[in-house]
Amino acid sequence: MEFSSDELAGVVDLFGGLTRAELGEALAELAFKAGEEYDPDRFSGTIDDAIESYHLIPVGEGEPVLVAGPVAFPDQPEGSRDLPHILGVESRNIARGTAGEQAVARFREEAQSAIERDRYDRIERLLDVSYELEAWASVDVSETRERLDEAL
Repeated sequence: MEFSSDELAGVVDLFGGLTRAELGEALAELAFKAGEEYDPDRFSGTIDDAIESYHLIPVGEGEPVLVAGPVAFPDQPEGSRDLPHILGVESRNIARGTAGEQAVARFREEAQSAIERDRYDRIERLLDVSYELEAWASVDVSETRERLDEAL
């Protein structure tokens, strides 16, 4: 079973946020309900992709909690409404400001790295993310956006 990044965002949104392990468990439960093998590790790459694309934002130190990010349009996969009862994970309330601060710090680091490495595909993607990030977190990343634009 394949899940889109928006579906991953929809699953974490059900709880207000999930750790990476909890999200893997949730996706494995949905796959199992669809008649597939139960394997939380199977979704590691999908989770990585959703983080890289800013559909999910890690918040906190140690084992961060993943929240729906600035480019996500959270979508509930079939059967996901049962997950809170199945997983027994408490609902979380992650402040958008806290998530925004961490997303902006990561964005700036990734922008600097993309510019230094002449990764034009990543620079273009980060330019798109910059607009979504400003709206999502009520922040100003125009200076970083200008540097990205100049690097193209």
